[in-house]
Amino acid sequence: MQEFVQSIAQKINIKTVQVEAVLNLLAEGATIPFIARYRKDKTGALDEVQIAQIQDEAKFLKEFTERKAFIEKTITEQEKMTESLQQKLNKASTIAELEDIYLPFKPKRKTKAQTARENGLEPLANLILLQNDIDLNAEASMFINEKIVDAEAAQQGARDIIAELVNEDAQVRAKLRKLFETSAALQSKVVADKETAGIKYKDYFEFNELISKIPSHRTLAVLRGFLEGFLRIEISPQEEDALEMIEALFIKDLSTCSDQIRKAIKDAYRRLLQPSLETEFKTALKAQADEEAINVFAENLRQLLLSSPLGSKRILAIDPGYRTGCKVVCLDEKGDLQKTDVIFPHETNRVAAEEEKIKNLVQQYGIEVFAIGDGTAGRETEQFIKKINLNLPVFLVNEDGASIYSASEIAREEFPTQDITVRGAVSIGRRLMDPLAELVKIDPKSIGVGQYQHDVNQFRLKEKLDATVISCVNNVGVNLNTASKHLLSYVSGIGSTLADNIVKYRNEIGKFSNRKQLLKVPRLGGKAFEQCAGFLRIKSGDNLLDESAVHPEAYNVVENIAKDLGVAVNAIIGKEDLLKSIDAKKYATELVGELTVKDIITELKKPGLDPRSEAQQFEFANIYSIDDVKIGMDVPGVVTNITRFGAFVDIGVKQDGLVHISEISHTYINDPNEVLKLNQKVHVKILEVDAARKRIALSIKQTIEMPSKNTRLKFNTSNQQSKKINTEVPLTDALAALKQKFGK
Repeated sequence: MQEFVQSIAQKINIKTVQVEAVLNLLAEGATIPFIARYRKDKTGALDEVQIAQIQDEAKFLKEFTERKAFIEKTITEQEKMTESLQQKLNKASTIAELEDIYLPFKPKRKTKAQTARENGLEPLANLILLQNDIDLNAEASMFINEKIVDAEAAQQGARDIIAELVNEDAQVRAKLRKLFETSAALQSKVVADKETAGIKYKDYFEFNELISKIPSHRTLAVLRGFLEGFLRIEISPQEEDALEMIEALFIKDLSTCSDQIRKAIKDAYRRLLQPSLETEFKTALKAQADEEAINVFAENLRQLLLSSPLGSKRILAIDPGYRTGCKVVCLDEKGDLQKTDVIFPHETNRVAAEEEKIKNLVQQYGIEVFAIGDGTAGRETEQFIKKINLNLPVFLVNEDGASIYSASEIAREEFPTQDITVRGAVSIGRRLMDPLAELVKIDPKSIGVGQYQHDVNQFRLKEKLDATVISCVNNVGVNLNTASKHLLSYVSGIGSTLADNIVKYRNEIGKFSNRKQLLKVPRLGGKAFEQCAGFLRIKSGDNLLDESAVHPEAYNVVENIAKDLGVAVNAIIGKEDLLKSIDAKKYATELVGELTVKDIITELKKPGLDPRSEAQQFEFANIYSIDDVKIGMDVPGVVTNITRFGAFVDIGVKQDGLVHISEISHTYINDPNEVLKLNQKVHVKILEVDAARKRIALSIKQTIEMPSKNTRLKFNTSNQQSKKINTEVPLTDALAALKQKFGK
């Protein structure tokens, strides 16, 4: 990998020493969260995103190098390698360029050109390419034989050879590729007689948009319509532009020969070049749209996983239902199941009895909070609980994926004697207590925060989502004595096998009292300990530092700080007045540098601080179904999903409404994530209601007063080094700048 350092550094615009450090650490088995958190001094404080970029670039360059070596070997074995060809290969910087150079030498099925060559027509093709003033019919007649019946057949064979030469010309393909990049459009039309069956793709029955401008969600929608057989699609620039560009490379003057070349070029474009590049760009467009959709999903997942936890509370959780009743579970502060029951609060003749049952459960198990699933009968169950007037907080909990968990092997392992409904109710309660710890048990694709997640590259999606879960788990930290093996498996350096071993060992000893005990876990060696120890927390253990994010390798640094201050280690933890005067440079060592010492000091001020805020109650308006929703209403809501084209908001009627990106802010935004976050509480105005199609159009900006001309807005500008600077400018100037930049 070291041979890639220079090119990676140039592409990402960082120092070669930083790239080299990251590649060395990755080669040693270090994980991205560990490198970002505990090896800042080696990497120059690169974050997880930059480290992942380096990893991805190194992977690409490795694949590129291997492909180039294969192509060189193949051409050499064919005894066709020349100095000029080698120079072209050395200059290639993309896989596409390599493949263009390799195309003439690539083994292929029998083509029209090969047949023409076998019939002895290559000299005629070469003669035509010279474009001399000749009697072409006479020359072509000289090639008539048992397989070539006349002069026209000879000219056709020669054109087939020329068409293949045009198709395999690297310069032609490079220029044509640029034309596709700038001018090609994705066009779609409805398949004949499929208008009714494919009505959901009506917007794409007559569709045309430049591929350089089409957003990812429209690309994926068109491709889905194509794969389902409702749409025909094509990707191409104007044919006249493409032919003119190719002819400029081959046509010398007007002659009978040039006419033949022109015909061969048109044939090459229609039969070979356009289909080939269409496939290439369709693949690239799909990959680009996939990556965009995957990034949207990953960002939403990150925000969902880092949702505010309520913390350790005794919870009564309810999985609502009508016909089969509401499954009730009581959980203790650790999330352990204490009691299960069923209530039927939506049957009028049973309301009083069910109220009494809830009161008894609350008293018997010391319930502090209610958690109610937000699915079918959720709002109605919420109202039932509130009418009991127990003066306890009531939370509606997003239950997306709870049913998936209930039927999973993980749930069966946790609750082998309980049915699916009990498991679902437990999941709802635990999700309120700690969303991260519970959601890691569910396939991220089932959580409901994606954009076309079933249409994208599933391997890449899983890879990205797993990395997101790992990042979130390590960012928050994990309680070593209470975490499930599924949560532990996402901790840096652990994985499923070691997580299982940790839980088994924990069961044997009762609980961990210090981090060093991890080294007694079977198969957990020094390297795994190095990677995971800093992310695992031990509450009320032998060493207070075990409760913090300070890595055991740096405990001596804390001890030296305490010694110089003349106090015990315990006496400096949480004491900002003592710690603010510490000179980080004084305690830097070869292993624990100045940047890491600064992190340690920050951590000691608030050890083990959860980066997530605490969960807050939320009240919906007094509406329960889409029939209650009227145009013009101004209601509270919660952001449940964010896409590139807008945000979905739950207003409490079982059907999320859409706030189009144009209805989010009074000022221009390119991405809803600029101003909105998942689970954010917002006010929305109802713009449209389509009960038949269960669609609700919402606006956020229409609930916010338009800033006056003198209002000063903060918006991001960028200098030449691409470092964002927050600048305050008058609103009129900001709008003028945006209009000049975006033309809107």
